[in-house]
Amino acid sequence: NGTQIGGRRNLIINGDFLIAQRSTSSSTSAGFATVDRFEVNHYGVTASPTQGRVLVASGTTPYTEGHLRAYRITNANQGSVANDAFIRFKTTLEAQDIASSGWNYVSSSSFITLSFWIKSSVAQNFYGRLQTEDGTARNFPFETGSLTADTWTKVVKTIPGSSSPALQFDVNVNAGLILEIAAWYGTDYTGSMSLDTWATYSDRTPDYGAAMDDWYLTNDATFEITGVQLEVGSQATPFEHRSFGEEQT
Repeated sequence: NGTQIGGRRNLIINGDFLIAQRSTSSSTSAGFATVDRFEVNHYGVTASPTQGRVLVASGTTPYTEGHLRAYRITNANQGSVANDAFIRFKTTLEAQDIASSGWNYVSSSSFITLSFWIKSSVAQNFYGRLQTEDGTARNFPFETGSLTADTWTKVVKTIPGSSSPALQFDVNVNAGLILEIAAWYGTDYTGSMSLDTWATYSDRTPDYGAAMDDWYLTNDATFEITGVQLEVGSQATPFEHRSFGEEQT
C-alpha cells in the first residue's frame, strides 16, 4: 500500500492514544494537556469543555481490533451559538515526514488514506480537514457522514495529491500537515467550499448550520476518536499497533 516511512505504515504518532505522559484524566485546559501528540483546542466558548483519555468499551468493534483507549471531548453548557467559537481535535505532522513518506503529493494519481473510529453522543454529521503549512497553505475538508448516537463508526478518506493547487512539504521538523476533526466550528471559520478536494486555504470547513448545532448546544455531549491512521496508498489497511517504546520515541 505504498512506500513506508521508517518501516512504519502509520504516519500518525500515538493514533491509538497509548501514550499520555501529561495526564490521563480530564482537563479543561486547551492544547496539549493529556495524550501525547494530540490536542483539543477551544475558543470563544461560554464554558470550557474537558479533554481526556478514556477506555473503549469491551465488545465494540474498535475494542476487538485492539483499540483499548480513546480521546474524548466532553462539552460544557454553552447555552447559545457563538460565531467565533470552535471545539476540535488536532494533531500536527512534521513536514519532513510527509516529504519522505513516498506519497507523490503533486500527483493526483498518488494517494494517502486517512482512517479513524469516531463516536458522538449526539446523532449528526461532523467535519474534519487536512491543511498543508509550507508554501501557500492548502485545505482538504471532509465529512464524517451522519453518526448514530453513542455508536462507533469507522471513517475512511482517500486523499489524492495535487499539482493545481500545488502542495508543498519542506524537509524540516516544522509543521507540515495538520489534521483536525471538529466537534463544532462557528461561522467565523466556515464558508462555502467543496468537500474532498484540495483548495487554497481560506475557511476551514463548510458551515455547520442549525442542523449541526445539536452537539454544541447539548450540555455534557461527548465526542471521541480512536485508531487514527494516515498511510501512503489508496486503501485503509488494519491499524498498525506499535509498542509503548516505539510510540514514545
